[in-house]
Amino acid sequence: MADRSQAQDSTAAAEEEKPYKVDPDGTVDWPSFSGFRRFNSECFVCHGPDGVGSTFAPALIDSLKTMTYEQFLETVTNGKQEVNTAVQKKMPAFGTNPNVMCYLDDIYAYLKARSDGKIGRGRPAKKHEKSPEWVEAEKACMGN
Repeated sequence: MADRSQAQDSTAAAEEEKPYKVDPDGTVDWPSFSGFRRFNSECFVCHGPDGVGSTFAPALIDSLKTMTYEQFLETVTNGKQEVNTAVQKKMPAFGTNPNVMCYLDDIYAYLKARSDGKIGRGRPAKKHEKSPEWVEAEKACMGN
């Protein structure tokens, strides 16, 4: 039964609309670039540079091959704990951290693009500029 559930999750993750846009010349959309920046300020300490994982947190570029956006949102917002004799997984909840929650879609876009092989390792070389709408949304979320 667990295999069926994983297969369903994998299919759902594959069928999701892509949350990123990468031009043929490698230029990334602003949200994906923003996600790179936010990932590297909040998430890389545990999940490793570029989402490749570490000794104590999984490779998110692998996890997002099967994880849906809703599962990602749930895990980041509320955290995750699975502790038994074979496994010790603990992810803190970030639901009250505006530096994560105001940019959660961006972080997801960046990681999904990494997972899909559309953005390579390191800082994206080219990006689109931040739109005025994005500036306003950021100010509203951060309370400015």
